[in-house]
Amino acid sequence: MKLPASFRTSKGMLGIGLVLAILLIAVIAPVLIPADWATKMDMRARLSPPTWAHPLGTDQLGRDLMYRVLLGARTSIAIASAAVLMSIVIGLPLGLISGYAGRTTDNVLMRLVDTLLAFPALLLALTISAVLGPNLQNTIIAIGIAFTPFLARIIRGEALRVAQMPYVEAARTAGNSDARLIVRHILPNIMPAVIVQSTISLAFAILAEAGLSFLGLGTQPPDASWGLMIQASRDYLDRAPWTALVPGAAVALTVLGLNMFGDALRDALDPRSKGAS
Repeated sequence: MKLPASFRTSKGMLGIGLVLAILLIAVIAPVLIPADWATKMDMRARLSPPTWAHPLGTDQLGRDLMYRVLLGARTSIAIASAAVLMSIVIGLPLGLISGYAGRTTDNVLMRLVDTLLAFPALLLALTISAVLGPNLQNTIIAIGIAFTPFLARIIRGEALRVAQMPYVEAARTAGNSDARLIVRHILPNIMPAVIVQSTISLAFAILAEAGLSFLGLGTQPPDASWGLMIQASRDYLDRAPWTALVPGAAVALTVLGLNMFGDALRDALDPRSKGAS
């Protein structure tokens, strides 16, 4: 199977490589690495720099950073994926109904969305997480709700565009119900935009999870996540900078790969974007 031209560029290939590598780590690492390896403490080796015994060094409790980063990939990616899925489940019907119904329904739903958009996504996630309490499930809910209005706005715009297409008007004239028009004609034609936006949102969700965990409102010990590792390293940056650089590099590479992959996916699924990029 031949890859689209956008994926055969250096940026597209690098994005695919990074995303596949990180997903492979997230899936395989928990199977191959016992969980206690990431929590095993050795105070004699605390804040040890990278060595043959500890390739990425150790943290303030003598725990191996390589194992913690590898196992933390599952936590960070799982939270981000669940949050983006939640935003799709809420935002997709919201945007579809708003874009297709128009008029009063559109005004009411979009004013609700605009209210949420008035707050920065991270600030909204922080507020929700602080109200619900810091744990894994509430982190997913907080990030999912914070990202919903962005997705709903994009879906609403795409639904408005597709609803005015001649084939939709023809199907409406033929007597198709509103539900059939949405499911058979509008939804399939807005999915490329949904897929691209979801990929980009996944990168921002990983950053949001890291930010919440860093502030103590996300993942809680003993779970390993990249944001929690950066938070734990803040008191040792002058003596052991690798304790922050290792998880920080994992976050940066993941976000970079997802953004590159999202750009290539956008060009592949939406030919209109090629001229603008």
